[in-house]
Amino acid sequence: MRYKVSVPRDVSSDRFVLSKGHACPALYAAWAEAGLFPVADLQNLRKIDSDLEGHPTPRLNFIDVGTGSLGQGLAIAGGMAYVGKNYDKANYRVYCLVGDGESAEGSIWESVHFASHYKLDNLCVIFDVNRLGQSEETSLGHDVETYRRRLEAFGAHAIVVDGHDIEELVKAFHTAANTKGKPTAIVAKTLKGKNFPNIENLDNWHGKALGAEADRVIQHLKTLIKNPGPPTIRPQKPLKDDAPPVDISNIKLSSPPSYKLGESVATRQAYGSALVKIAQNNPRVIALDGDMKNSTFSEKLKKFDNSRYIECFIAEQSLVGTAIGAACRDRTVPFVSTFSCFLTRAFDQIRMGAISQTNVNFIGSHCGISIGEDGPSQMGLEDLAMFRAVAGSTVFYPGDAVAAERAVELAANTKGITFIRINRPATAVIYPNDQVFTVGKALVVKKSDKDQVVLIGGGVTLHEAITAANELAKIGIGARVIDPFTVKPLDRETLIKNIKEVGGRAVVVEDHYYEGGLGEAVTAAVALERNIIVKHLAVDRVPRSGPPTVLLDMFGISAKHVVKAAQDILKL
Repeated sequence: MRYKVSVPRDVSSDRFVLSKGHACPALYAAWAEAGLFPVADLQNLRKIDSDLEGHPTPRLNFIDVGTGSLGQGLAIAGGMAYVGKNYDKANYRVYCLVGDGESAEGSIWESVHFASHYKLDNLCVIFDVNRLGQSEETSLGHDVETYRRRLEAFGAHAIVVDGHDIEELVKAFHTAANTKGKPTAIVAKTLKGKNFPNIENLDNWHGKALGAEADRVIQHLKTLIKNPGPPTIRPQKPLKDDAPPVDISNIKLSSPPSYKLGESVATRQAYGSALVKIAQNNPRVIALDGDMKNSTFSEKLKKFDNSRYIECFIAEQSLVGTAIGAACRDRTVPFVSTFSCFLTRAFDQIRMGAISQTNVNFIGSHCGISIGEDGPSQMGLEDLAMFRAVAGSTVFYPGDAVAAERAVELAANTKGITFIRINRPATAVIYPNDQVFTVGKALVVKKSDKDQVVLIGGGVTLHEAITAANELAKIGIGARVIDPFTVKPLDRETLIKNIKEVGGRAVVVEDHYYEGGLGEAVTAAVALERNIIVKHLAVDRVPRSGPPTVLLDMFGISAKHVVKAAQDILKL
């Protein structure tokens, strides 16, 4: 590898992803030998005051991403390689070490397919085929020929080597560097605990310290060393500083929203428009999708600039991992879109993205029962709960097209993982084009001095709340309507202030299951307040196909049900 010890994450340096994160002591030792930190610091492995953790995380300045949940590293490496080849157009190469156990994960093969499809010849993956898993032998054991055939079938250039033979490895890496038009996969046959007496190639040693065996093993290993003394660091090939400077700060819409009050526009359409607008202002804004671009409207960016759209096909785990890799070292601003329900398939990748301190923006369209006839398999009803649970996340729930455009702009400048929940149905534009939106700041949509109850909704149900408020006004009940805009962070101050002003009564209505969504966020926010009662309307069971308006009514979240809930709560 070509790298700078002085700047471990230099933008022009080669990248390395340790997908089998449990092998991190070897990675830590390699960087110590390279001179990044004292070898003596390795004695602090896994100690509470040391960043040499049990699995690698970006707390360390030489780690790009957290690994350890297996099967994820290759997608990240693929994202890095795609950026290097297509955006940076630089000479850096990307290496990824994969364990044979984790190669049982389908996400590994999604990633090999992605790398082959896009001809990522700057990517080299090494499969460490040591035969042993955590609890027993892997399904293929040492059958390296099957690994080779599978990798070739997926379009990779596969090379089988003795993983303990340095000459074979050097030749294989040289071949990889000179292979064009496809990624290289080095299948390295190894023995776990090589040269450790009574341990080599034996089961039941995974993740265990040597204990009483340590002194005997170390003494034996010392007898095998042919060149005692400090290691000789072979001169690297010259590192070219050819990755261009990139500025991904202060990203803005190229023009403000331009809608008419009252016109019907789906927030998913507004997302596509906003994506193009921020891309016009910053060449490093990119979109990734899982074959849903004509539904999520990410295709608008593809039509504007095909080079900045990455089709990841129906492989959501690879989709998310690729975006995490693309975001590394601040090279791009990725927006990942698909139906919100399908993002649940990649929750582990999203969770690990938070551990990796990644800045990736997720767009979940077709949320809730309001999608209609497609039925429950396509309805995202768990997505708010999922993204609220991600550490450091920001969760947007825009109420109209104007809010959706501004949510995209804000997300592009927000650190950490963001999620924007967008709707399939067209809804009325309720905000003027110059409306100001802020992360963590709710908006009072409808208000009077005679209000008796607060109605809170998001997306489609915000409009049901507005309709309900108008109906309540006809029977002499004033209802204040609040749009939270961000479910996380939730504007607790505005909610409590307004609920108290109307006498302590509120109704939350959401197109989501009861658990973990907007309603539970609101009830948690007011939990310590005296004399506040919140009635929560949500989807209470697995839904079915049907027209959107019929479904909203059937499952108790239409304006009619909000009106009744408001009347009921005022009797308490």
